[in-house]
Amino acid sequence: MAAGHADKFHHVRDFPHFELPGQFHLELPELFGFQVSKFMLLQLVAVVFLFLVFRGLARRAAGGQVVTGRWWNFWESIVIYMRDEVVRPTIGEGHHHDDDHSHDHHQEQKVGHPADKYLPFVLSCFFYVLICNLLGVFPWLGSATGELNVTIALAFTTFCAVVFFGSKEQGPVQFWLSLAPPMELPLALKLVLVPMIWLIELAGFLIKHAVLAIRLFANIMAGHTVIAVFLGFIAMTADSGMWAIVMPSSIIAQILVGLLELFVAFLQAYVFAFLATLFIGAAVNPH
Repeated sequence: MAAGHADKFHHVRDFPHFELPGQFHLELPELFGFQVSKFMLLQLVAVVFLFLVFRGLARRAAGGQVVTGRWWNFWESIVIYMRDEVVRPTIGEGHHHDDDHSHDHHQEQKVGHPADKYLPFVLSCFFYVLICNLLGVFPWLGSATGELNVTIALAFTTFCAVVFFGSKEQGPVQFWLSLAPPMELPLALKLVLVPMIWLIELAGFLIKHAVLAIRLFANIMAGHTVIAVFLGFIAMTADSGMWAIVMPSSIIAQILVGLLELFVAFLQAYVFAFLATLFIGAAVNPH
């Protein structure tokens, strides 16, 4: 599986080069004393691709125009699904006070739904993770989301967004205080229990964002590792008579797992975006 490599997981790790057939390496440059790595470049590719796609989609949908063309309808249908089936029903309409009714009504006219103001962040999470996942389907590239440092950065970004949105909706102090649910208890008991419950809730708040990083990393890395294992069986039996039997079986298994990886790429992007939406919804609607 990793002939010539002491690290059995080298194929899913980040490097300052791309590995090409024939043991050739395409070395990446060092810019301003900073080494460019494979996953950095792939993430930049994902950002540029999404910028071009959604700039074109926004231009075609400007002014309420009907978007035409299969390519553009494909992206538009995903956006509409995420908006109507994930963000709006999960976050809801929030809390609207009577004295702010006219302001809220005006805001709803602008964005269509109160939860739509969170849509750009959720869509950014979904499509960014999706494209990074799909880049791993191409030979000799890789999935940046199979690197723990990348998924930690994504989870930390989600954490910051949740804190920002929650603090903006409730106020910075009330947001953190709302981690502990309101309880009707005697004062003496409340002084003991509330701080303990708040610490437990704080730990849970931090842990669920950490799990967000680990879940994405583990699923993407596991898929690539399984593919490599199946193909590694060919190298292991290359000098034996089992080679003719193992090779077609390994290739078929690799193709089937590769098809499963396509499904997992979409599924994990959806799960990441859905959980981010849940966290935002809990932050802006604490009760």
